[in-house]
Amino acid sequence: MKLEVTMTLSAHGGLFSGMFARGGAAPEVSDAAWLAAMLDVEAALAGAQAGIGLVPEEAAAALEEACRPEFFDLAELGCGAAPAGNPVIPLVAALRERVKPALRRFVHYGATSQDINDTAAMLVACRALAPLLADLSACADACARLAGEHRGTVMAGRTVLQHAVPVTFGLKAAGWLSALDRSRAELAELELPVQYGGAAGTLSVLGERGHEVLPRLAAELGLAEPLLPWHTDRTPVARLACALGTASGTLGKIATDVKLLAQTEVGEAAEPSAPGRGGSSAMPHKRNPVGAMSVLACVQRVPGLVASVLAGMVQEHERAAGPWQAEWETLSELLRLTGSAASWLREVLEGLAVDPARMRANLDATRGLPMAEHVVARLGGTPEARGLVDAACARAVDEGLSLREALPAAPGLSLTPQELDAALDPAGYLGSAGTFVDRALAAHLNPPG
Repeated sequence: MKLEVTMTLSAHGGLFSGMFARGGAAPEVSDAAWLAAMLDVEAALAGAQAGIGLVPEEAAAALEEACRPEFFDLAELGCGAAPAGNPVIPLVAALRERVKPALRRFVHYGATSQDINDTAAMLVACRALAPLLADLSACADACARLAGEHRGTVMAGRTVLQHAVPVTFGLKAAGWLSALDRSRAELAELELPVQYGGAAGTLSVLGERGHEVLPRLAAELGLAEPLLPWHTDRTPVARLACALGTASGTLGKIATDVKLLAQTEVGEAAEPSAPGRGGSSAMPHKRNPVGAMSVLACVQRVPGLVASVLAGMVQEHERAAGPWQAEWETLSELLRLTGSAASWLREVLEGLAVDPARMRANLDATRGLPMAEHVVARLGGTPEARGLVDAACARAVDEGLSLREALPAAPGLSLTPQELDAALDPAGYLGSAGTFVDRALAAHLNPPG
């Protein structure tokens, strides 16, 4: 399939961004996106507090006007973050300069830096997940189409990289579909909570009304309301990281299947083509599976990032020194790489060319040997039947015969020629493959809940 490729690079930019920052998630985790999220949190916090009379409406309005990203210099904030230990401290200082002196005490009122940074992280994740989920949905839809179209397309099943028993390409695509649907649902069902606990999780600056701010802040930002502050309970971040890790693993498994099916010696499927896509700097004939390769390059890095987040759950008392700070870029990388992988795989699956004739030819290349299990079953499944077929298989391999040619010479064979032909027909030994395809398609069209 020919494909017009338009590379969508993120604001991340750079020499490698075409591979590792593809799709809609990457711009949502850029430095500019983090700044915008932090400012949105500061404005929403003032609005939530004004809603219950903790700060004047005038202060909330002033904060909303001041929290515009174009008013702030990312480079200056980055320089200020180093001695401060986080970017929120210089941001709040700059923000206070943008409101009149009488209202400055209401900027960042009752909050600590971690409140803003953590809530911004959840907001960044929420925004980055939107295009990621859209790409996962499109991948799943493409798999559903492939599963339906190839419900009965017979091919060799492969275990330990060797021919096993026959399967269908529809079943393989249905397996991809089911895994994608589960991964997408896990990400979509995540609760991404706001963070607001003040200096040590008590919100003591607000007297006994701090807890009243949480539901309003959550509603302002479209995030979940936590039961209580979670400064050193990193479960929300860990769950997000694990869900991204699972999704990336699913994407990588599908990409691995595609690259193996696209091997020259296999040739059962091919990625979409376009001028310059998959070429070699040395060999004009090459058509490399660049999409699958790029998916795998992205997801290869994800497990280590997930491990970093999980290791960072071990935090000290009410505020961590080091483990929390390690999450910031790690989370951005997880979202960017998983989003890039999903975008790449979407293109691959939506344009995947499947060759049923090559699938059948490859299955036939092993001269009926994948049907040995069926012959054993037709002979009653006894140890004697297994021994008979084992000997026939060995003879077929040693003498270059088909299993059909080797079996009639096996002593004790009780099948007629017609029964033997039926036992050696791959289309007659697909078990519940069709039913499993139908179940996966039904679940995709009618997800639970």
